[in-house]
Amino acid sequence: MNKRGRLIVLSGPSGAGKSTVVFKAVEGRDDVCFSTSVTTRKPRPSEVDGREYFFVEPDRFKEMVANGELLEHAEYVANSYGTPRAYVESKLNEGLNVLLDIEVQGARQVNQSMPEAVKIFIIPPSMEELKRRLQGRGTDTERAIEARLIRAKQEYAEADFYDYILVNDDADRAAAELSAIITAENCRAFLRENLLKQEQD
Repeated sequence: MNKRGRLIVLSGPSGAGKSTVVFKAVEGRDDVCFSTSVTTRKPRPSEVDGREYFFVEPDRFKEMVANGELLEHAEYVANSYGTPRAYVESKLNEGLNVLLDIEVQGARQVNQSMPEAVKIFIIPPSMEELKRRLQGRGTDTERAIEARLIRAKQEYAEADFYDYILVNDDADRAAAELSAIITAENCRAFLRENLLKQEQD
C-alpha cells in the first residue's frame, strides 16, 4: 500500500525525558525516521554533513528562510537552526513517519504551515519531579535549574495547540503510548479512504 507518512512533532520541557521515550518508542520500527536540521554552526570533528545536520553558511540560511524552504527556524547561541521542508516532504513521500523534536515556538510555526502534523507534548508527572530530574543530572547550577523550571511553566501555558499530552512517569509506558499514537495516526480514515473506493469500483 503506497501511503504518505505522518509528520510527528514532539516538544516538552528540558528534563521531561523526551530522548529516552522517543528512542524506546522507535526501537524496532522501520517506518520512522528523524528529521535532519539545517544549521549555520560549524560541524564538530565527528559530524558529517547530512547526518547530524545540513551545514550551511549564514547567507544561505537567510535565503532558505526568505524562500520558504524551512518549516520552522530559530536561533540558539548565535547560530541558526531550522527544519528543511524538502527533506521532510521527501521522507513523508517515501512513506516514512518523520519525527521532529523542537521547542513550542518552532512547533507553532510547523502547525501554521503543516496543520495536519501530529503534535505531541511530553511532560513529567509534576513540576516537583521535573526539578528532581534536573537536579539529578548534575549538569546545571541551582539558578539554571530555576530558569529551566520557569521556562517549563511558560511552555505549558503556550502548549494549547498540541493533539496529545504524554506523561512520562515511566519511560517504557510513555514509549508504548508514543508508539501507539504513531500507529493509530497512520490508521486514520482520511488516509485510507482510497481503500474503500477501490472496493466499490
